[in-house]
Amino acid sequence: MKPANSLLSSFGTTVFEVMSRLAIEHGSINLGQGFPDDSGPDAVLQQASKFLFDKPNQYPPMLGVPELRQAVANHNKRFYDLDVDWQTEVIVTTGATEGLAACFFGLIEPGDEVVLIEPTYDCYQPIIKRAGGIPKVVTLRPPEWKLDIAAFKAAFTDKTKLVVLNSPMNPASKVFTEAELKVIAETVIKHDCYAVCDEVYEHMAFDGRQHHPLMTLPGMRERSVRIGSAGKTFSVTGWKVGYVTAPADLLQPISKAHQFLVFTTAPNLQRAVAFGLGQDDSYFNGLRDTMQAKRDRLADGLSRVNGFECVECEGTYFQFVDISGLGFDGDDAAFCRHITIEAGVTALPVSGFYSGEASKNFIRFCFAKQDAVLDEAVGRLAAHFGG
Repeated sequence: MKPANSLLSSFGTTVFEVMSRLAIEHGSINLGQGFPDDSGPDAVLQQASKFLFDKPNQYPPMLGVPELRQAVANHNKRFYDLDVDWQTEVIVTTGATEGLAACFFGLIEPGDEVVLIEPTYDCYQPIIKRAGGIPKVVTLRPPEWKLDIAAFKAAFTDKTKLVVLNSPMNPASKVFTEAELKVIAETVIKHDCYAVCDEVYEHMAFDGRQHHPLMTLPGMRERSVRIGSAGKTFSVTGWKVGYVTAPADLLQPISKAHQFLVFTTAPNLQRAVAFGLGQDDSYFNGLRDTMQAKRDRLADGLSRVNGFECVECEGTYFQFVDISGLGFDGDDAAFCRHITIEAGVTALPVSGFYSGEASKNFIRFCFAKQDAVLDEAVGRLAAHFGG
């Protein structure tokens, strides 16, 4: 028989799926895959239930229901002072990942180069390559996660079409500084290209840090695409509701790609998310403060486990840990298998987020879990390693 697509077939099963299967097999506490273990805010859930019966359950507009597109525009103004035309500059997507795919398929021509800052979320490279793009990778290394300005600028050529910026950054838990954003913006403008900004953790920047969309910098309003996620902002990852803000001339090809990917998203969920985005500041501040407290709870616990050294987490809901002090005979992937099977706690190997050489002594935990679950995980690790 003729082979399937060779490019996509060349990518293995994601590290998320591999470790989650192993966690299920061994009854392990899964702190690997990044999703909260609660149901989301009751008020938003109630709206989803209400709209399931109050509105038609037929195809909504391809760009998204007006209520949510207006709410996204208002959200941009409220938090970032961005003036957005909801009718021509906002589209609703079936999750942020589909939004990314629509951006890549809509903006990339075969042979275009795309600058990526790794470690990266694992969907970026497969979709970019399938769109015909050529990734040019700039590597950040733990524990500092400092952007190498010279290497970043050197990644751009006259073939560069766009840069992908993820801030707050999954999996590095880095919030890009204003100085770094300025360099990124200046480089994008110099090379007359675009920026696709994955900002799904926008409301999870900790310790007084502020998330600044690249779109807000001088000269970047007409060059930036900004992607948000209801799954992350309202802890409902299964809903798969994302939203893309872009200048009208960029949104047009993005919407054409979206049209042929999924066309539309569940209308009751869209309207519930519109309600959610309109909540007062106490919700968004509460989300940030709750996640920061969970970060501190997990980091404090892990710091008491022999050989575990936590890396500073600036945002998102992921905690990096340096395991070099344990003297483990194996790499990060082997270590994650070991603690899943022997200690009953699952993490992710950080090397799985790199396309090239990566440090083999860092693992990642997700702390968006109930406090009792985090405490039990720490207890199991302490019992296994001492602490």
